Amino acid sequence: MKQLLGVINLDHELDHLNELTYFRCGAAVPFASRYRLIDFVLSNMMRAELESVGLFVRRKYRSLMDHLGDGKSWDMNRKHGGLFILPPDWNDPTDTSIGDLQHFHNNLDFFKRASAKYIVHSGSQHINTIDFQELYSYHLEKGADVTLVYKKIDHLEPEHDPCLRLEVDEDGNVLNIHHEKNHQNIYMDMFIMEKELFLEQVEYCIAHGESYFFRDAIQKRRDKLKIAAFEYTGYHAVINSVASYYKNSMKLLDQEEYTNLFHDNQVQTKIKYEAPTRYLESANISNSLVANGCIIAGTVENSVIFRGVQIRKGARVVNSVVMQKCVIEEDAVIENVILDKDVQLSRERILVGDSKRPFVIAKSSKM
Repeated sequence: MKQLLGVINLDHELDHLNELTYFRCGAAVPFASRYRLIDFVLSNMMRAELESVGLFVRRKYRSLMDHLGDGKSWDMNRKHGGLFILPPDWNDPTDTSIGDLQHFHNNLDFFKRASAKYIVHSGSQHINTIDFQELYSYHLEKGADVTLVYKKIDHLEPEHDPCLRLEVDEDGNVLNIHHEKNHQNIYMDMFIMEKELFLEQVEYCIAHGESYFFRDAIQKRRDKLKIAAFEYTGYHAVINSVASYYKNSMKLLDQEEYTNLFHDNQVQTKIKYEAPTRYLESANISNSLVANGCIIAGTVENSVIFRGVQIRKGARVVNSVVMQKCVIEEDAVIENVILDKDVQLSRERILVGDSKRPFVIAKSSKM
């Protein structure tokens, strides 16, 4: 869709997933047995046929760049447009911008060269299946300066505490933006705005010593803008802590939750050519997500198993997340545990965490 330019801004997303973000930014964290968190927002933009997408990232982005490559997996390796990974590179000695305004100021050519008239801005922590074309049509219908996307949450959870809230009137206009934790309208770190207005606001904020676009150009100046609200009603999960990551991983073992996320929603990821999983005679698998390339001879219950995992005979994996290429030796037991990539768990080792506070083992550990 040539009218829309995608902006994925990771600058404000703090790495609160502990061991899972020791070596990577949050957007690169594996999820749902074969994906990364970044895959969901990129796939939403792919389905809307956005011509160009700019990814702004400041730290720990090597793993993310390795995963994304040239964008081919999301049909974004094009001669014109495509995926632009824009890490920080401040070469202008006169530059006074700070915060995420630095990204926008130092990549003005990315915005100005794009033929799109509107910007769709998003983070990666809100997993969803939004239709950006529907959002675009709604924005035009409302005649707003900016349209913010929110989800009404019936039962608030701890992961919602850091999220901004929107007060919305019956006509779909935003009355206030705040942090009151008992309010149910969760802002999803997503908005649409005309490109020229966006660039004007960037220039204004920098000239007045501001730091962050949403806070300083929209939240603080809401009385200067006509702000509409778009209610999203589909699948939604906030991944901003180990607890929320584990909980939402386990929820995908429920058929209804899994269907809400993946049914009729094409989610792309980095292509890897691996053999199907081998289940040996001693294997016993129940209610689990198992990716390809695994060799399983032990017991797996209520767990999420990523590609290339080996679970030896007599081993038990219960209520756990096991990431790529982990090896669990004979008679080892894990329960309520998250193993990051390439962990090797020795024979007869027992690890048991709490169902609300899982035990996390960092990448490439040997235990």
